[in-house]
Amino acid sequence: MKKLLYAFLIFAIAILWSSCRKDFVTVPSSGQLEFSKDTVYLDTIFTNIGSSTYNLKVYNRSDDDINIPTIQLGEGETSKYRLNVDGIAGKVFENVELLANDSLFIFVETTVNINDFASGDQFLYTDAIQFDTGGNQQKVELVTLVQDAVFLYPQQFNDGTVETLLLSVDDEGNETRIEGFFLEDTELNWTNDKPYVIYGYAAVGQNKVLTIDAGARVHFHANSGIIVANEGSLQVNGTTSTTEELEGEVIFEGDRLEPVFANVPGQWGTIWLTDGSTNNFINHATIKNASVGILADNNDGTANPTLTLNNSQIHNSATVGLLARTGFVEATNTVIGNAGQASLYCNFGGQYRFTHCTFANYWTNSFRVFPTVLLDNYFDLQDGSFPLLEPIDATFLNCIIDGNNNIELVLDANESAAFVYNFQNCLIKFDDFQNRFTTDPLYNFNESTLFDEVSLLLSSNSIDFKNPEENEFMIGADSDAIGIGNPTITSMFAPNDILGTNRTTAPNNKTDAGAYQNVIFEDD
Repeated sequence: MKKLLYAFLIFAIAILWSSCRKDFVTVPSSGQLEFSKDTVYLDTIFTNIGSSTYNLKVYNRSDDDINIPTIQLGEGETSKYRLNVDGIAGKVFENVELLANDSLFIFVETTVNINDFASGDQFLYTDAIQFDTGGNQQKVELVTLVQDAVFLYPQQFNDGTVETLLLSVDDEGNETRIEGFFLEDTELNWTNDKPYVIYGYAAVGQNKVLTIDAGARVHFHANSGIIVANEGSLQVNGTTSTTEELEGEVIFEGDRLEPVFANVPGQWGTIWLTDGSTNNFINHATIKNASVGILADNNDGTANPTLTLNNSQIHNSATVGLLARTGFVEATNTVIGNAGQASLYCNFGGQYRFTHCTFANYWTNSFRVFPTVLLDNYFDLQDGSFPLLEPIDATFLNCIIDGNNNIELVLDANESAAFVYNFQNCLIKFDDFQNRFTTDPLYNFNESTLFDEVSLLLSSNSIDFKNPEENEFMIGADSDAIGIGNPTITSMFAPNDILGTNRTTAPNNKTDAGAYQNVIFEDD
């Protein structure tokens, strides 16, 4: 009985549906389509690297259901562009139906080999999406700039595996490897002739030096970076001098050139100065959108810094801007900005001197637990048995430490190892409104051997950065950093700021803390 009842209900619904249905009748398109844009600009891409996907919306504003006889690329199947029309991929489409007062999406992407078209470093590739033919034809232009580059990547083997680098071997013989390759001698000088695109980790071998010229542009694919091996060196020779044709700064960033990727953290790995690397020098560079901007492991055991960092910026690191573990680092006129954890983390001891540096973390992508600057002298083993200890000796001269948290400096000391630090003429964000650190001797701001002429920045103070969320850490005319620097330190170590402005000519011999001398911001 139930089966008969179900059959009757299905039969009745079918009759009702057929009686309500109207025949679907379309009329040919008459060239009256409307579009969300008349030209789709696909942002600059590197040769042989696929673009992002861009969209175009097509509108039928009429009261008739229409049939578009053809939607196709002007170059047809030979076009370097690819389309997806309402979920169907292809380059030529026929009899596309579009209901009255409705719309459809067309998605566009491309991959271009610049060598197929013309010589030169850049090539403008164009085509068009054509709707219908003859007198009813309408077009939407497609435009993208293709840029040539030097591509460096690991060897691909016949069995499908990829060349790797050996990082370590544990007590049981288990290897830790990472996808990468050692640079050949002919690949150890990166010029400004073309950008460099790196896949995997490009390694600088023993007794080798990777030299990067002023104006070079280095782009990393996901999970890629630079590794400087034992007794290897990295020399980045950026300059402030510029011409109309060349900017002297060296830039390290991801390989996606579209504006939407301009400030996305974590697009690539890190610049890794491994244990034993030596004489690393980075001048006038911007390192942006990495997982860790610079990872400096240990030191070379000499009386000279393992890493010297001058007139440079590290921005938008997914975790830490500069992570130094038992490192030996000296930095001047350097800005380490927004990061998911700490801007600067001096971990497991080491020797450090930072002069006229700006550390400022206004990270907004997630909740941040770490302070802008964190110093410690130990390393906890995973089994929790006991910490490894190394002494730390850190000096901060004429620096700014700031961020969007209340406490932006944390000193984490293990008493079993030396913990030596000194802050002179610095501006430090330290708003201890809950009085958690009042009795902690590490934060005795009245002790001149630890904190000499230091100004504490409370939440009510004004650092007057130009645009901290966008990593623009120039200070304006209302900044509390103005005039608090020690002019003797300035004259000795940094008479010019990161932009080349002479600090020693400031009125009344006043030197500002941080990497920038103050300016008057122009109204946007």
